[in-house]
Amino acid sequence: MPTPVNNADWQNGGFGIYVHWPFCAAKCPYCDFNSHVRREVDQDRWRVSLIRALETEGARTKERTVDTVFFGGGTPSLMPPETVAAVVETIQQVWKLAPNAEITLEANPTSVEAGRFRGYAAAGVNRVSMGVQALNDPDLKALGRMHSVAEARAAFDVARGVFDRVSFDLIYARMGQTPEMWRAELTEALAMAVDHLSLYQLTIEQGTRFADLYRLGKLKVPADDSAAAMYDVTQEVCDAAGMPAYEVSNHARAGAESRHNLVYWRYGDYVGVGPGAHGRLTLGEERVATETILAPEAWLDAAERDGTGQAAQTLLTNDEQASEYLMMALRLAEGADLARYTALSGAALAEGRIAGLEDDGFLHRDGNRIIATPQGRILLNAMLGVLLA
Repeated sequence: MPTPVNNADWQNGGFGIYVHWPFCAAKCPYCDFNSHVRREVDQDRWRVSLIRALETEGARTKERTVDTVFFGGGTPSLMPPETVAAVVETIQQVWKLAPNAEITLEANPTSVEAGRFRGYAAAGVNRVSMGVQALNDPDLKALGRMHSVAEARAAFDVARGVFDRVSFDLIYARMGQTPEMWRAELTEALAMAVDHLSLYQLTIEQGTRFADLYRLGKLKVPADDSAAAMYDVTQEVCDAAGMPAYEVSNHARAGAESRHNLVYWRYGDYVGVGPGAHGRLTLGEERVATETILAPEAWLDAAERDGTGQAAQTLLTNDEQASEYLMMALRLAEGADLARYTALSGAALAEGRIAGLEDDGFLHRDGNRIIATPQGRILLNAMLGVLLA
């Protein structure tokens, strides 16, 4: 049984709400997210159940102020704007919504979904994150995307005219891609007046179509040294453009960081509603991890019965909390606060292990913070294994 936690620790990261919309128009062959294709979706049932789940969670976290809201998926830009508006209105009623709250919606850059942007803005969304993924049409087709480069650019232009802040995702180390090709594409992306980019290396995830093709030898990805060179190109080009990495895969101009994702990485509290959503909540003197049912229809049935659709709630020990904090914080350019780790764990990290990683060039100190070096970021899991051994 864990000893009581500092029930104000979560305030170091803030409080956010994550809403998962599990539906997509098509399943991308590289995607292992909880996303599903359905011919029909009962919008009324889903809206009512999402609202009820928020109300249930709100009863456990009264008197809090919501700093951020994130509609993720799946493809939330397939949601009717009326549903988004109802969710935002419920959050305002159940909690307090900070006057400058960041409300993000993930969107595909098709013309149909871009046509809903003004409706989302009217519902309260002030930031959109677009799944562009590539800036050439053959690669978009290979990735299973349903938009063209021209359509993505047009949707981006619409978004820039509607929302305060716009981000988009790109995948690198794609099939047949070289570091020189990636440099040109990234330079093109940065010329689009973007202030935030999420840049992910293509990984072959189990259970995906790409995993099947890779196993059969029908999918070739760049060798490790070429992928590593593309990571280096990413840092070089983005740094030169004034968009350094504030997190392993995320780059932004100063002040344009994703505040919702910072809630996760700074180990704040967050409510997760919708199929497969996770949460971290401080309830009294305990911190719990919440997890909802994965299958959309099963979640919907359960949410109608019990108001949550929750699959599990697990009490986190002090060591688990401290480990989670360190794992998340070391992803950030600002690093981890050693005093906060000690307060969560009840014991300090071993000085010898920190010093050893410093000597090897994987960590450096800044006052009471430890920060992963560029070399350390590439080997975060191994470094965490040393620190937490």
